Amino acid sequence: MTGGRGFIVSFKELQLNMKLLRAVEASGFAAPTDIQREAIPIVLSGRDLMASAQTGTGKTAAFVLPALEKLSKPSAKQGRGPRVLVLTPTRELAMQVNENIRQFSRFAKFTTGNVVGGMAYPPQIKMLQRPLDLLVATPGRLMDHMERGRVDFSRLEILVLDEADRMLDMGFVDAVKTIAAAMPADRQTLLFSATLEGKVLAIAKQLLRDPARVQLAANRERHASIRQRIHHVDGHGHKHNLLSHYLKHDELTQAVIFTATKRGADKLARKLTEQGHASAALHGDMGQGARKRTVDHMRRGKFKFLVATDVAARGLDIKGISHVINFDLPMVAEDYIHRIGRTGRAGAKGTAISLVGGDDWGKLVGIERLTGNKLKREVVPGLEPTTAEPRNGRGRNGGGQKPKRYSRSRPQARSDARPGQRNGNRRSTSSDARRSTRRAAKSGTSGNVRSGANRSRGQRRPQLTLG
Repeated sequence: MTGGRGFIVSFKELQLNMKLLRAVEASGFAAPTDIQREAIPIVLSGRDLMASAQTGTGKTAAFVLPALEKLSKPSAKQGRGPRVLVLTPTRELAMQVNENIRQFSRFAKFTTGNVVGGMAYPPQIKMLQRPLDLLVATPGRLMDHMERGRVDFSRLEILVLDEADRMLDMGFVDAVKTIAAAMPADRQTLLFSATLEGKVLAIAKQLLRDPARVQLAANRERHASIRQRIHHVDGHGHKHNLLSHYLKHDELTQAVIFTATKRGADKLARKLTEQGHASAALHGDMGQGARKRTVDHMRRGKFKFLVATDVAARGLDIKGISHVINFDLPMVAEDYIHRIGRTGRAGAKGTAISLVGGDDWGKLVGIERLTGNKLKREVVPGLEPTTAEPRNGRGRNGGGQKPKRYSRSRPQARSDARPGQRNGNRRSTSSDARRSTRRAAKSGTSGNVRSGANRSRGQRRPQLTLG
């Protein structure tokens, strides 16, 4: 896959310039990871790429480093707009990508910025009026600026779709098509996803040209460094008792504890704090500044336990997280993979514990179907369940069914799918998703944006599928 270059053992062999190599060394990276060995030469060659690799393997650097290498050479086109655009599904992931960009560009001069929902407009407008090399954005806020003619894609060279599967799950398929249609047809497109199948494969066929494909691990082969265990619980009290048992373990340094709802995260974080644990909640109802402070405090060790909803399942990269505890299982099986990927990162060992009872059994069936593995059941002496595991995984919800996914016509509101959404089946108030819906509904393209030829020439205008 590396074009006959042989097995790459150092970053120097990747033909990166000295300033980037210096930044890589200063960041403490000795050798490229598997995804970096495979992807970076392909990106530098100019070929489109679709890649899948488990979290914690250096995926972000696999596109940031070659993008910065290309930006080190002058643009052949005039304009002030970005030469590289990275689209991410959430602002949390956008902030993580920006952190990697700052890390690797510390010894070079690049102009970078981000356009994400939940942040003030004036600084973003001012930033878009200046020459820009690299832009990280979420689809809804970017389309908002595009509709007002604030974005210039005339010299764009690389489009990166990061966490493409999550982006499509959240209902941004039409937004992604609209944004891509506003760009030059000769751009390079890079797609990174947890899976390369279904909707992801369909959109890749529409937006990528003869892409190289890198798929380092199937779902069933992922997270070999993470010990996964399941505990059958009788009820809520039993869950809390098992949680207390594990929080006392000496081997636990820091943990992310996942709950199904924002209210549940707040309630559990308060309870842990009352019990004397250094804990904090992290979810979409918190302001961006509060979330950033919480994550920074976790990184510095001020908090030992972070109680989070799925807003933290992707993009959260904190060294020292030894455990992930699923107090509630996720509604969508793929989110289980991303949750447990918060531990066991960069070659470290980790532990993932799931407390399963009641309605969780049907979700567990979907997780085991996706991973291809029956997760190990364990029992803590003195905390044994008094009931038997339901036959065929059938809980109160008539389990054994695949967890419900978003419909094609209207994305189902998950407990914390986007900052600003409401729980249950009530109307979503997510500004990013709602605005992208209106933009796509009005035009199908971003008519006010300067662009090259429409890459999807001859195709019908994308039709709205968001509700």
